[in-house]
Parts: sequence; structure tokens; C-alpha cells
Amino acid sequence: MRSPRTRNKGFTLAEMMTVVGIMAVLTAMATPSFVGSFQRSRENALRSDLAVVRSAVQMFFTDTGAFPSSLADLTVTTAPGTGRSRTGTSVNIDFRDWRGPYLATVPNDPISGTAFTYYPSPSGAFRAGAVASSMSGNDSSGVAFSTY
Repeated sequence: MRSPRTRNKGFTLAEMMTVVGIMAVLTAMATPSFVGSFQRSRENALRSDLAVVRSAVQMFFTDTGAFPSSLADLTVTTAPGTGRSRTGTSVNIDFRDWRGPYLATVPNDPISGTAFTYYPSPSGAFRAGAVASSMSGNDSSGVAFSTY
């Protein structure tokens, strides 16, 4: 017979199963909100990265009078020899006008993980907004990535 002063130091199987069950329910409830917030943060990063790259393209144009031939021209340490006019034709860049590099690195699209798309507008004119996400489809709110 046990002495009334001794107590078992531990948990019963029923107590352990109850705690594990409660933890499973809480995890199941919290997981969808974490997944959604992760996706929204990547979408916000995409908007921010597009704004930074577009701004760098605009600064390149303001300084040189030409748009970069490619996004890689924003990161070079010496002036590229040529750029693109508003109509997309090749133009020479005067190295004295160039104030780059305009970006340390060109970020990749945080949604797709690939490079941004840089293209002339449908009218054929280059512009700062010609930098777009390489992702197709819609974001978590139903907005097309192409409208970012």
C-alpha cells in the first residue's frame, strides 16, 4: 500500500492525448492564415521590387536620354555604349551623362523566382513601366500580376 504522502510524478496517457489533440486543433486553425500571409508578403515584395527597378530605369533615362537595352545595364559599373530611344531604336550613350550603377543587383521576381520581364510597350515605345512580373495569372486577391 502506498503512503498518502507519495505522489506519482508524471502524466497519464489520457492527459497526454488531450494535450496533443488540443495542439493539433490549434495548429490546423492557424496554418491557413500563415500560408496566406506568406503569399501576401511575397506579393508586396513584388510590388516593391517592381517600383525600385522602374525607378532605376527612369533615372537611367533621365541621366542619359536613353532607356537601358537590358536590365543588366542598370548594374554595370561603366556606362554602356548604347541604350534604347523611346521608339526602341539603338542610340549611343555619352559616358559623361551616365551616373550609374543604378542598382547593385537586379532582383528576381519574388513570386516566380525568375528574372523580371523588360519589354517595349505595345505601341513600341520604351518606358519605365516596361518592367513587369514574369508571373502569369492572378494574386491572392484576384488581381492580375500583369497589372502590378
